[in-house]
Amino acid sequence: MTSKLFPSQKIRNVAVVGHSSTGKTTFIADVLFDTGAVNRLGKVDKGNTVTDFDEEAIERRITIAAAVAHAPYRDCKINLIDTPGYSIFTTEAIQGLKVAEAALMVVSAVAGPEVQTEKMWKTCAAYGRPVLFLLNLMDRERASAARSLAQLEKKFGRGVVPIQLPIGEEGAFSGVVDLVHMVAWTFPSDESGTPTKGDVPANLREEAEAARNALIEMVAEQDEALLERFFSAGTLSGEELAQGLPKAVAARQIFPLMYCSAGRNQAVQPVLDAIVDLVPDPTTATFATRNLAGEEMMTQAQAEGQPIAYVFKTISDPFAGRISLLRVFSGKFSADSTYLNRPREVTERFGPVNAVQGKELTPIEKLVTGDIGAVAKLKETRTGDTLTTKECPLTVVPVPIPEGAISFAITPKSKGDEDKISQGLARLQEEDPTLHIGRDPQTKEQLVAGAGQLHVEIAVARLRKRYKVDVTLQPPKVPYRETITKAVELSSRHKKQTGGHGQFAEAKIRLEPLPRGGGYEFVDKIFGGAISQNYRPSVDKGIQSAALSGPLSGNPVVDFRVTLLDGKEHDVDSSDMAFQICGRKAFREAVKQAGPTILEPVMQVEITAPDEFLGDIMGDLNSRRGRVQGMEPADGQTVVKAQVPLAEMLTYSQTLRSITGGRGDFHMEYSHYDEVPRQLQDKIAAASGKAAEAEE
Repeated sequence: MTSKLFPSQKIRNVAVVGHSSTGKTTFIADVLFDTGAVNRLGKVDKGNTVTDFDEEAIERRITIAAAVAHAPYRDCKINLIDTPGYSIFTTEAIQGLKVAEAALMVVSAVAGPEVQTEKMWKTCAAYGRPVLFLLNLMDRERASAARSLAQLEKKFGRGVVPIQLPIGEEGAFSGVVDLVHMVAWTFPSDESGTPTKGDVPANLREEAEAARNALIEMVAEQDEALLERFFSAGTLSGEELAQGLPKAVAARQIFPLMYCSAGRNQAVQPVLDAIVDLVPDPTTATFATRNLAGEEMMTQAQAEGQPIAYVFKTISDPFAGRISLLRVFSGKFSADSTYLNRPREVTERFGPVNAVQGKELTPIEKLVTGDIGAVAKLKETRTGDTLTTKECPLTVVPVPIPEGAISFAITPKSKGDEDKISQGLARLQEEDPTLHIGRDPQTKEQLVAGAGQLHVEIAVARLRKRYKVDVTLQPPKVPYRETITKAVELSSRHKKQTGGHGQFAEAKIRLEPLPRGGGYEFVDKIFGGAISQNYRPSVDKGIQSAALSGPLSGNPVVDFRVTLLDGKEHDVDSSDMAFQICGRKAFREAVKQAGPTILEPVMQVEITAPDEFLGDIMGDLNSRRGRVQGMEPADGQTVVKAQVPLAEMLTYSQTLRSITGGRGDFHMEYSHYDEVPRQLQDKIAAASGKAAEAEE
């Protein structure tokens, strides 16, 4: 079977983004069913949707990775990128936005805009992506179009403008009035998705006229020529409105608002009409690139230009091998051809190129500018790489990969599985670059770091199911640091006499604290030749080596300056090693006298929860040594912003779920290091001492 080819102008790429549980995956399942792309309506609860094909996604009923599906509608091909709504998988959502011309921001008509809505809004602004809002769950109890519109306008400005009116709310929701064409679309509640076109209901006519006039006025404001016509005629014609609206959307001046009930498959086709009519076609796109000198620039898509594609997702299949999902930004890519991986400077031989429907790949003749497809079994290519030709000097600027927020030590349950763990984790990291793997240089433990506990737990579940390795996760280790609080000066001597050459070195140093985040500085203040020039870096090396393990808890020492003031050497017995040992000894003696203290990472935390749980949340934050920095009430919900030590946040997910009955949400990111209260430092030091004894 060969998939039909569409010209670039007839392709629409849309990232479906938004907070978790707003119905993104269900909406895409409706689209595929209603357009005939699939012959049965997928359901998240039944685990048979096209885009949630990963075992963990099906089991947990959440989207955990970006996935692609396509649907034919009118004479266009609509590529939909389903993205996760959980904050720990934000990078996946950003990769989806990177390869789309616009975002369909799905918002709950019950909860309104939530934490991830705002996060993705900011990302859309940073990438210059137009946003179309879709108010979903219109059939749910407490759904309100008016309240949600007010919340969206308050958060995102008056550019949020309805291009539809809902017909009914909650259980009575049955369709929408299209304000551009002034027709009504109604749908049965039997999930068939069958549309019926009719006149605007009499009880909504006045409201629809007022809403249409507001839309016309907003469109006219964005274009001088249209504004003149508006002032002279008092309105715009249907044709002028249909021409002006897409321009205003593409310029991010207007953010159209639509309504649907994805759960009942109601009002989906009018959203597809808006995507075809309002989302820019890929030939108009510009994309961020770097040349060989590392200079960034914006490059215009060219259908007949040099082929340039960006790999935004890798699927590591135990049977099919590595599958690279890519977006063609310029030119075209053909099957059985050779291309250059520009960042790695290696050539890759393509087999078939494929259209993507979830996990199903269908061979096609070529991928044209703007299309999204997949190639299997590329040897060196990874997520974030650019594929092009030797003649093209450009690399697509990749999405930055964040550092892991939380680390776990991972050990096999069966001896001899260490190699299997390493191989499995490497495969998982290919698929999810935000998963970081490595070894602790101090403890030699295998570490897995991710954006949150759930992120790492999913990786462990995949290890077990895909690669048949059972592992144990040790409680996450908080990356404590040590620093000093006062300046000291001292001299240290290393002298050792053996049968042959001895060892001799003497150094006088001043150790002083730097501001938080100041790192490490080494200053050479020796005048003359008290220590030869070639031995001074040896003192620096010795100090850096000693600073890897502080005197209180064995954690690295940070934020200090060492000034080398004086010293002595011996013509025969001094050496590089002698001065390294002397530097280590000097630092260890000095740091004990310099008021050592333990630092801990502090996280910036945002918690969103219904108002009735606010008292319990604040009490719990106080018990976690949290410092509340502000609260933003928003119609029945409050966003609490606080700074909380990471050590106190390791179990917060379960606690918040318990306090709010699953209705609360939070996300956190690293903020800074701060001093641990004295009464807790002894416990940390004692715990690190026991850990060291256990290892011995």
